[in-house]
Amino acid sequence: MTRASWHLRAHLPVAAWLVAAVVATLVHRQVAVSGWLMVHLLLLGAASTAILVWSQHFADTLLRRPAPGGRRGQVVRLGAHTCGALLVVAGVVGVRWPLTVVGGVLVACAALLQVMVIVRQGRDALPSRFGALVRYYVAAGAMLPVGVTAGVLMARGTAGDELHGRLYVAHLTFTLLGWVGLTVLGTLLVLWPTVLHARIEPQDATVGTRALPLALAGLGVVAAAAVTGLRPLVGVGLAAVAAAVLLVVVMMVRQARTAAPRTYAGWSVGAATAWFLGDVVAFGVLIVVAPSWTAAADDVRVLVAPFAIGFVAQVLLGSLSYLMPVVLGGGPAVSRRTAAELDRGALVRVLLVNGALALFVAPVPSAVRVLASMVVLGALAAFLVLAARAVLAARAGSGAAATVPAPDAGDAHGMAASRAGAAAVAVAVLALTVVGGVAVDPAAAGLSLAAGTGSSVDAPTETGLTTTVAVEAGDMRFTPDRIEVPAGNRLVLVVTNTDTTVHDLVMASGASSGRLAPGESADVELGVVAADQDGWCSVAGHRLMGMTLTVVVLGTGTGEVAEGGASGDGVQATATDHAGMHGDMTGSDGATATDGATSAAADIDMSAAPADGFQSHDATLAPAESDGDGPTTHHVTLTVQEVGREVAPGITQRLWTFGGRAPGPVLHGAVGDTFVITLVNDGSIGHSVDFHAGALAPDDVMRTIAPGERLTYTFTATRSGIWMYHCSTMPMSAHIANGMAGAVVIDPPGLPTVDREYLLVQSEYYLGPQGGEVDLTRLATQVPDLVTFNGYAWQYRHEPLVARTGERVRIWILDAGPNRPSAFHVVGGQFDTVYREGDWVLRDGGSTGTGGSQVLALQPAEGGFVELTFPEAGTYSVVSHIMGDAEKGGAGSLVVTDP
Repeated sequence: MTRASWHLRAHLPVAAWLVAAVVATLVHRQVAVSGWLMVHLLLLGAASTAILVWSQHFADTLLRRPAPGGRRGQVVRLGAHTCGALLVVAGVVGVRWPLTVVGGVLVACAALLQVMVIVRQGRDALPSRFGALVRYYVAAGAMLPVGVTAGVLMARGTAGDELHGRLYVAHLTFTLLGWVGLTVLGTLLVLWPTVLHARIEPQDATVGTRALPLALAGLGVVAAAAVTGLRPLVGVGLAAVAAAVLLVVVMMVRQARTAAPRTYAGWSVGAATAWFLGDVVAFGVLIVVAPSWTAAADDVRVLVAPFAIGFVAQVLLGSLSYLMPVVLGGGPAVSRRTAAELDRGALVRVLLVNGALALFVAPVPSAVRVLASMVVLGALAAFLVLAARAVLAARAGSGAAATVPAPDAGDAHGMAASRAGAAAVAVAVLALTVVGGVAVDPAAAGLSLAAGTGSSVDAPTETGLTTTVAVEAGDMRFTPDRIEVPAGNRLVLVVTNTDTTVHDLVMASGASSGRLAPGESADVELGVVAADQDGWCSVAGHRLMGMTLTVVVLGTGTGEVAEGGASGDGVQATATDHAGMHGDMTGSDGATATDGATSAAADIDMSAAPADGFQSHDATLAPAESDGDGPTTHHVTLTVQEVGREVAPGITQRLWTFGGRAPGPVLHGAVGDTFVITLVNDGSIGHSVDFHAGALAPDDVMRTIAPGERLTYTFTATRSGIWMYHCSTMPMSAHIANGMAGAVVIDPPGLPTVDREYLLVQSEYYLGPQGGEVDLTRLATQVPDLVTFNGYAWQYRHEPLVARTGERVRIWILDAGPNRPSAFHVVGGQFDTVYREGDWVLRDGGSTGTGGSQVLALQPAEGGFVELTFPEAGTYSVVSHIMGDAEKGGAGSLVVTDP
């Protein structure tokens, strides 16, 4: 097998991982744990595979001796790593911890095998000038198992908050800084001057021997900090790592002065190294200043994009852009053509990636961040297309590929003009990104009229002074919630989120803080306020819970000027700390759309039919899973998803769901069974879950988790009945009404089997505009627009339930509310058995043997079942006998046929 053929095959997994990462990014809203998945497809998949390939390649070159086992051994290591990585991904996404463990072991073993191969290779190698650099690869390979172990323990989901924080910091340190970072530093010592065609001076050759011990000492200190819990030691350790990186950066700058970067490889690798140094410093600072390990783990998440994209993605693609023409071979002419393909739009791509990434991490409106992320993705994904073109050019060796011109390094004027043009294109795209994002969400950018809306008061004469007020958002209140500003003064509100959940401040004038995570602050500049105006938190339900603020303009006055203003001292209206409450956490989509929008209720048509292809929610209650004798343990994953769904013919809403449907999946078991629930929040706002079927303290398991997080909720069913589960994030009514509820059925001991068993969850919709979310104003009236069985109005009229004459039918009913009672009735049927809230109200005709029941009456969160047989064939209506609710969708049909 030729070298070019070998490298092409070895890099197929790298390309596949990169494609998978791009696809996951594009469809991340529909994928569970998408944030984790996007990062690990890049780092665990593409980057780690490339490290295994290229660290062995450089070891062969530097040691001037082939590796023991040759390429066959390397194929085994790559295969083990690929299988392990796939199992880790499957285990985390599918919440199957044993798969994660097996995958982690394979990944660690692949790295350790490579370490042993390189160590043995080094013992038998001849002396060489740069042979000692392979120690970086040995050290890096030894770091990966440590980082993988921390990651696998986190995936178990049983660690407490502090231990999770320590594991998270260790995981990032030993995978990003150890496995990836040390490999990159060792490679840069020879790759960087090679890319630049620069000479390696004697002082450059000593950098490697000084940087590695310093980095290893720093990583050792971080390990000690994670084990002992002494968080300040992390700062000491990362300072040593940063010093090691700085040694390499100084060398790179010195070499770049003699031979400036001219290719995508040079620019991309240089930019990646700069991000790496900044990331290490920021990593240490954030951990040291955080009040706890838990807070540190949350704080350093802001570095995920700079680490993954700024450092790893850029250094990976930059290195491949240089190395691919080298290993593809074909002679100097072909190498120049393949290099030219990979250099297409080089400067534009580098500027777009780094400029858009800088926008992404800056405090800009969310719409700007979304557009910036698309620019980054497009600029990086272009490499895949260019790499394919380069391979085709190398294989062709002539023809169309031969027409690709190689860069003319001697044409200084042309190069300068090309660079100026590339910079102009990149700046234009970045400017359009900002303008487009602000145009989509101007309020989030703070663009507004200075005066209060609708005011007829003449604008006061500007005093030239500025009033600055500190406002705290916490405990569903703004403090202070009344702000007085002298007429003519400019007003700046410094808003700080002191809560444990996301808040914002939106003023009637349109000025906004944007969404603030816990601990974040933002300035809201209102300009010269001419009239009183109101402000509020726009997160769903927070305004109705009292999170409002009023700005009052005083008649005249001089006001006071904040630091940096015209003159004088700043006004600081501070407040005491408030205990956080578990409330909503929402992204840019979280606000309820009620302001002037037309409710979809106007489009309700009782006679309309569902669209073609409609499938009703299967009401059949599946038998409970059982392990045989004794109690059964049920492992269930509930993934929070925000999805658009039709809730009645022609009526669509954006629902918050467990598992993509409303109501959520039915859980079915017996008394004594244990349920291990993994809640995964893949939505854009905070959510939680409350299982009525379990009796345990709600403090931890029912807490609200942020997007991208997960928790494990374990309970044992000790009492029978049909139990509600629902999101308990405040305002609870909004989360339930927007789809977040479901049923748990715990069969009473000795429950006889029946011929057919159905389950209906009654719930309500308070409709926002078409495609919108729950209307909180309508919800407050407790008068629903739709009442449904299993989430869709009148669905069982269009696709009826079925039975045969003489069959015994059991129908479970849960009233999920959030507000309306249920009076379940089967028109033309009589119940001989009624079970409600854990006991039989009527059984087999009762004490007389002839007793019957016509309705099962339930309050919200109550449930039970009825049993009946049908003596005649026909169509029987199933309704809530609160007739107004039946007419709003709480009705269906049960078609009975003869055997």
